[in-house]
This record gives sequence, C-alpha cells and structure tokens, in this order.
Amino acid sequence: MVALTCIDELTNLYEIDYDAWLHRNLELLRQSRFTELDVEHRVEEMEDLGRKDRGELISRLVILIAHLLKWQFQPAHRSFSWRGSIAEQRMRVARQLKLSPSLNPFLSQAICEAYDDAVELACEETGLPLDAFPRDCPYLPTQLLDKGFFPES
Repeated sequence: MVALTCIDELTNLYEIDYDAWLHRNLELLRQSRFTELDVEHRVEEMEDLGRKDRGELISRLVILIAHLLKWQFQPAHRSFSWRGSIAEQRMRVARQLKLSPSLNPFLSQAICEAYDDAVELACEETGLPLDAFPRDCPYLPTQLLDKGFFPES
C-alpha cells in the first residue's frame, strides 16, 4: 500500500510541480525503487522527448533549406549572413544526428516534412512566388550536410 501512496503522490506532483516530479523520479531510479515510479507519466515524457528531437531536426532543416533556396534563387542577394546561417544549421543538424544516431533513418522523411515550410519561408524572405521554387526538395541529404555545397542558380 505504501508504493501505491507514493505513486499517487508522484502523480499529483506531476500535475503541480513538474521539476519536483522529475527529480523525485530520478531519485527513485537511482535507488532502484522501480515499483514506486510514476510509470504512466514517465512513458509520456519519453515519448515527448522523441517527438521533440524529431521536431527540432525538422525545424533546423526548414531554416537550412530555406537559406539554400534563397542562395540558389536569389544569387544577387547572397551574403555572408546567409552563408553563416547555412553553416550554423548544418552544424546543428550534424550535431543532433551525432547525438541521436537513431534519427538518421528519419532524415529523408524530415527533409520532406520540412520542405513546404522552407519554401514558404523562402517566399516570405525573398518576395518570390511559390511557383518559383521546385515542387520537391532539390537537395539530397548528403548535399544538405555537405559544408562545401552551395547550389547554383
């Protein structure tokens, strides 16, 4: 009955003080007191972490692809700022893939999911119409991550 009370307390703590809930669960894990863990919320949190990693990857790809599109389709406006943004996003994507190698199989899908938003962003930033850009992403995953790749117009 004590474990049930502890679980109930943890469930309540989750609702009122997430940070305290997290630290209490960590403490229980370190002490191998697994039966007292708030498993239901723990599972939700782990699922959220996976979604967050995928979402961050897509967000980075949106910015990277938008800047590559701007680079390719507005060559007269190329700047060191664009080059810097491209380099930064490449580093962040590469770091994320290094820290979570299980995201590598998701990369092609993430590019597809990011592309429409990237085109929309490029349209907003360039003033070019939607149909000025390819319907599908013109860049291979290897090109997106290649520090030396800059598309020509």
